[in-house]
Amino acid sequence: MRVIAGKAKGHHLKFPKGAPTRPATDLVRGAIFSILENLTDRWELVLDLFSGSGALGIEALSRGAGWVDFVDRDPRCCAIIKENLEHTKLADHAHIYCCSVTKALTFLDKEYDIILMDPPYADTSIGNLIEQLATSKLVGQNTTIVVTHSPHLQLNSSYATLNRLKEHRHGDSCIAIYTKEAKA
Repeated sequence: MRVIAGKAKGHHLKFPKGAPTRPATDLVRGAIFSILENLTDRWELVLDLFSGSGALGIEALSRGAGWVDFVDRDPRCCAIIKENLEHTKLADHAHIYCCSVTKALTFLDKEYDIILMDPPYADTSIGNLIEQLATSKLVGQNTTIVVTHSPHLQLNSSYATLNRLKEHRHGDSCIAIYTKEAKA
């Protein structure tokens, strides 16, 4: 696994062995960032939920994000994210929260430009989390939310004020993009 583009392009990233996570492939990460680059130029604050190795957030930093908050509950993953940030020389632009995503949603208080979610594919309650996120202060009028999920898990076309803008399938991964509905 490596950083695909930007100032850290080509840097190899470590992945925690034995952790119950599956990293997004280069193809899926490339697709995510291709979509984002065509949707928004707002990259100042990024939130990477279910971070795993930190590959999505590190890719965002490499491509020009100003700051990324990483959230993962597994201490092994948090240690790997720290190593990967140091290796790519991006550690000064990030913070790692080693806790559950549900807990992080109770204390994070920034409005993010981009929220990246790569939850465990077996987690069928991800819709509940998207709903919770939709009504949180973390999502503003211009926030773009990216959720990767199994093609066997159907996500709703809307959650509270979030509407699915598009969905793409890449192999055994789907990428769903949500934005807040426009005010009438």
